Amino acid sequence: MKIGIGCDHNAFDLKEVLKRFIEKSGNEVEDYGCYSKSAIDYPDVALKVAEGVSNKVVERGILLCGTGIGMCIVANKYPGIRAAQTHDVYSAERAQLSNDAQIITIGSQVVGEELAKKIVSAYLNSHWAGGSQRKVDRIVGIEKEFYTGKEDSSSTCS
Repeated sequence: MKIGIGCDHNAFDLKEVLKRFIEKSGNEVEDYGCYSKSAIDYPDVALKVAEGVSNKVVERGILLCGTGIGMCIVANKYPGIRAAQTHDVYSAERAQLSNDAQIITIGSQVVGEELAKKIVSAYLNSHWAGGSQRKVDRIVGIEKEFYTGKEDSSSTCS
């Protein structure tokens, strides 16, 4: 599997650790930056990874910043992308199993290296089987409402 990875300066060291870990596990890595500890604004990196996933340059993405929150917010702005902030193995598995998330985010100031490796492993070894398809379809429908202005009639709330 080809994995896109990106970070801000706060998470540069963790990104480098995870790149080696992902490659050792037999996956290919596409590094979308940043490439040093020099301060950058993370939104541009998040958009590059989201675009790579959307255009099928990479199969999944991993974004890292201090908390994982900012990267998650930005990635979710990209049409068609579902990004999930993860902070433990269970949330990483559920990101894929329940939500078909194409991207996970991790906070380098929240999660240590060994836990980050376990999170990445859980995410990459979990595969969407359509178990919550109705809910994911509704998420896609909501997104279409906002991008096209057309109302989605699949809502189950009254």
